[in-house]
Amino acid sequence: MEQRWDTVGEVMTHAVIAVGRDTSFQEVAETLQRWRISAAPVLTGDGRVIGVVSEADLLGAQDRAPESTDNLTAGQLMSVPAVTVHADSPTAEAARAMARGHLKRLPVVDTQDRLVGIVSRGDLLKVHLRTDEDLAQQVRFELLAALGPGYASGVDVHAEEGRVTLTGSLPEAAPKTLLERLVRAVPGVVAAEARLTAASGGPEPVTS
Repeated sequence: MEQRWDTVGEVMTHAVIAVGRDTSFQEVAETLQRWRISAAPVLTGDGRVIGVVSEADLLGAQDRAPESTDNLTAGQLMSVPAVTVHADSPTAEAARAMARGHLKRLPVVDTQDRLVGIVSRGDLLKVHLRTDEDLAQQVRFELLAALGPGYASGVDVHAEEGRVTLTGSLPEAAPKTLLERLVRAVPGVVAAEARLTAASGGPEPVTS
């Protein structure tokens, strides 16, 4: 079965290092250092995400009042509101949220804001590391859904380094630009070209 990476839930990491709102400054610092992470979600007792505490938050607190950091907790240090994303959100939505907030990772939550995973920039890059065969298989599936089995059977799909080429013929003229747009929408495809002919018209390319 082909691997699809259309949603955050399909690329996220399920094991998440998090802290409670009462976790001390020292414990937060040790947790970040131990697991080599730059930030951690802050949770309530029932697992809801209420904020994110980062190395920047710790350093900021040290700069402001170095003598009182021992009395600070994650709940006092954290950045709020937490920028989160749902597991069924498109990966592109997570990428936009990271870009807007200059973030390296986002907590993934369910409908009750409970933590279910975390998605990082590296996770989102999985979309662009798919094999060519995987891409070709998904493009065939998308063409089948869009054109139906009768039309899609006449189209050959070739993928090379993320570039997808459609060759073959269709029973009747179809918009080339529309098919190329459909292929480019498949996560991981970097370019698309439709070199199709109309079955009834010989070698003349199918155009929009």
